Amino acid sequence: MRLNRGPLPAAVRAELALERGERVLAAAPTRGGSHVTATLLALHVPTPSGGFTRIPWERVDHATWKDGWLHVKETSGGAEHHVRLTDPGSVPETVRERVTATIAVTHHATLPGGGKVRIAGRRPAAGGDVRWTFVFDAGLDPSDPGLRAQAEQVLEDLRRQTGL
Repeated sequence: MRLNRGPLPAAVRAELALERGERVLAAAPTRGGSHVTATLLALHVPTPSGGFTRIPWERVDHATWKDGWLHVKETSGGAEHHVRLTDPGSVPETVRERVTATIAVTHHATLPGGGKVRIAGRRPAAGGDVRWTFVFDAGLDPSDPGLRAQAEQVLEDLRRQTGL
């Protein structure tokens, strides 16, 4: 992976409020004059209000790069971020590498009651236990207790099989 060692403006670095040991891997200027910053632990994307949203790598459900735009969807709550980068540098490939590095296992399952779920086990970049997420097919209600119970049973079987 190429690292973008270009200068990150001091004002942007100060506003990011990086955690201890959180080193910048790549940064790219945005059309709005801010920066998207990829660190060892998270992706920092600018908000419309001028601040930043910090998304730990294990919370990035998926990210795509198309026509100069970085599109990021979070696992919890499904928040989406769309940022136009004026000079992407190594940000797109850094995002891909960091997200991929967190994935311990993914499994697609058909639920007994119908419908499908994707179960992902992700390891936080800072270390720690695997965190599990469910992504249900469109049209399924993730808050339905019966549906969640079916997915939890599939997860238990998956954990037994993988030892995670």
